[in-house]
Amino acid sequence: MTYDQHCGARGYVLAGGESTRFGRDKALVPFGDVPLLLRMVDLARTCATSVTVVSAPRKYRDLDTRLEILEDRWPGQGPLGGIITALENTAKTAPGATWNLILSCDMPFLTGDWLEFLVDSARRSSTGVQAIVPRSAHGLEPLCACYRTDAVEALQTAFSAGVRKVTQALKQVQLELLDEPVWKRFDSAGRLFWNMNTPADFEGAQRLWKPGPAR
Repeated sequence: MTYDQHCGARGYVLAGGESTRFGRDKALVPFGDVPLLLRMVDLARTCATSVTVVSAPRKYRDLDTRLEILEDRWPGQGPLGGIITALENTAKTAPGATWNLILSCDMPFLTGDWLEFLVDSARRSSTGVQAIVPRSAHGLEPLCACYRTDAVEALQTAFSAGVRKVTQALKQVQLELLDEPVWKRFDSAGRLFWNMNTPADFEGAQRLWKPGPAR
């Protein structure tokens, strides 16, 4: 039985950013022989049977014809708009699906084992919890988190009030946090949530990245 059947988890990979600081589309940057976006999609598929890329329409159509792409309703408005787009899509197309795994497209050190644990934590969470969010030394990690579909209303209210920072909007929902002692079991080096915003980030990740199955 899949995780999707267990708890209604659907996967979304956010790829709507303009990669301004990076200088090129970081979703297309290769790790090994695989563009990073496809690596993230494959990882999400380890714990959700339905995986959708939230981005500009047709932007990645030629990358892989199997990609399911959902148009970001608020392009250029940051990841919060992408999260809301994803949750609204689940509410509309799969109203029985309870949880949504939301991932950024630029986290090369995520692993399937960690994501399965994250989704399972959502399945086992207490009634009323609307988001399962890891917390690192840098703060909340909302772009590698699980969101209950019914969190969309509170997030939309914050967005409509002008909030664009995801961590600020999350103050409106009930959170369950996964702190360092939890997630470091899957990543003793502390790189799990490393994301790439600049060419220097990419170069550093390339030096540390080792090919092989991301489990």
